[in-house]
Amino acid sequence: MRVLAFLLMLAPGLAFSQPQLQPQQDAAAWLKRIYQASQKLSYSGTFVYRQGDRSESSRITRIVDARTDTEKLEALDGVRREIVRNGDEVKCYLPDIKVVKVDRRSKHPTFPALLPAQNAALSEQYVVSKEETARIAGFDCQAISLKPKDEYRYGYKLWADISTGMLLKARIVNERGEAVEEFTFTQLNIGGNIDKEAVKSSFSGESRQWRVENAGVVKADLARSGWTVNAGIPGFHKVVEINRQLGHSQKVSQIVYSDGLAAVSVFIEPIELRQEPVRKGLSSMGAVNIYTRELANHVVTVVGEAPAKTVQQIGDTVEYRPK
Repeated sequence: MRVLAFLLMLAPGLAFSQPQLQPQQDAAAWLKRIYQASQKLSYSGTFVYRQGDRSESSRITRIVDARTDTEKLEALDGVRREIVRNGDEVKCYLPDIKVVKVDRRSKHPTFPALLPAQNAALSEQYVVSKEETARIAGFDCQAISLKPKDEYRYGYKLWADISTGMLLKARIVNERGEAVEEFTFTQLNIGGNIDKEAVKSSFSGESRQWRVENAGVVKADLARSGWTVNAGIPGFHKVVEINRQLGHSQKVSQIVYSDGLAAVSVFIEPIELRQEPVRKGLSSMGAVNIYTRELANHVVTVVGEAPAKTVQQIGDTVEYRPK
């Protein structure tokens, strides 16, 4: 970089002869770098999740090789739990209740792999811009902001390592610019030789005697059963439609909508299968809003990392018309 700067200083005409990225193009290029780093790099580190006055720390380790990628997420605070993902299979180990939950990989990305593969489409719903530089966990980072073009989604601010594109920090903000959620690496190692034992559950031996709860995820077509959802939110598209099992016998249907960053899930379950009272209306937990209503002897629950308006509007479009 110093050599390039020196050459440009000696021959200023050279700088003008090279194609220059416009600010928005430059920011979009950063989104691509962040996504590629999340897919191609192996890393290990500790990050802190903050929501209001609450915070919790987690340790994450990811190994990418020629065959697949394996990841382990370990909660360092509160209830003990480990999540190990091998390809598309996800196992959640809960030692305090001696349960292993088996599921399929979610279609919605999570920190630090927050961005979708087709991130160019994000510019349709967000104004993407390059912001300040900052130092985070010992890394020089470039900040990128994504400001929503409407009231149906939150804003995002991302800080990525200038050298590798690795995401170091992510903040979700509401319409007033207030942080509702934040993820920040406090320590991170990128690349290098990571021992494969580091991505194995520390409970893998004793968990052989634990109860296994398999989500039993299968593709579904709810329209054939009479259910329709007309989300009608700009930029939100249906990602997946499945049936899954919760616990021993509680079966629910799930439809996931996403704009690439935000995801909203619609759950539909028979009311007789509910093990706790139905709490109708809106509730929230950090950036996540929840809307619940009863319809045709079923409970419709909409859960999304999106403003309450978005979640409720999607929930109110759910209809049941028996065939």
